[in-house]
Amino acid sequence: MTTTSKGFAATAAAFAIWGLLPLYLHPLHPVSSFQVIAHRIVWSCGFVLLWMAARGQLAGLPATLADRGVVWRLALSATLLTVNWLVYVWAVMNGHVIESSLGYFINPLVNVVLGVVVLSERLTPLRWIAIGLAAAGVAYLTITAGRPPWIALTLALSFGTYGLIRKVVKVESLPGLATETLLLLPAAALYLIWCEFAGIGALGHTGPGIAALLIGTGPLTAISLFLFAFGARLLPYSTVGVLQYIAPSLQLACGVFAFHEPFERTRAIGFALIWTALLLYAADGLLLARKQRAFA
Repeated sequence: MTTTSKGFAATAAAFAIWGLLPLYLHPLHPVSSFQVIAHRIVWSCGFVLLWMAARGQLAGLPATLADRGVVWRLALSATLLTVNWLVYVWAVMNGHVIESSLGYFINPLVNVVLGVVVLSERLTPLRWIAIGLAAAGVAYLTITAGRPPWIALTLALSFGTYGLIRKVVKVESLPGLATETLLLLPAAALYLIWCEFAGIGALGHTGPGIAALLIGTGPLTAISLFLFAFGARLLPYSTVGVLQYIAPSLQLACGVFAFHEPFERTRAIGFALIWTALLLYAADGLLLARKQRAFA
């Protein structure tokens, strides 16, 4: 298998895991969203530290923790990641998988806007049109629903900002995730201990299936992030940009076909505007990549 093929397979696998995550999370509906996230943090932290130890990377972690600038930025990214995880888990458990998929359809365009506002990046006319169409789609969904699609917007903004912070922080994927989970670990562990004393703890009290799923959130999180980081380094950014639509597409399919959430005509029109925007965005990325190869 070539390097490009390995990168493609790893990246596609990461997005497929994230896209099918609602099927994994749905059986956890008897557990509160806060407990699921707390377990995800605890088991992710333990798994990542063991993984780093197995790869001989644990010795470099103290250097990351000693850099105050990096730690403060990762503390902010960890907070944004927690907000993203919490809203996503709550959405899946409360029948809002379709709206959560909308958030990840919007996310690439949020990244573009953040690049313009924060990093002073310049946009092509086609990308400006794409942003305008996406904004029109969100506005249409807001008007027809009578409320803003707050789940989608929260997911898109939190993950978009998280990605921006991780882009500018000079730290590798595994040490960065280890630091983020270590920073969150005390609060998550204390909350789970409180749940046990309050008699509402899920682990060991709701059956072995629930316990296995809660523990499994750790490896699932770490493995998918590792696959993404590994694959993204081997592929052109434009290819990664196209592959990322695997996740929300699978989430949408889960919402419609697995959980039978309504996907009425008015919602379809709003999604169609956003999908058109994404097609323009992806086409522009591919055209730019071709031009760069031509001049190389």
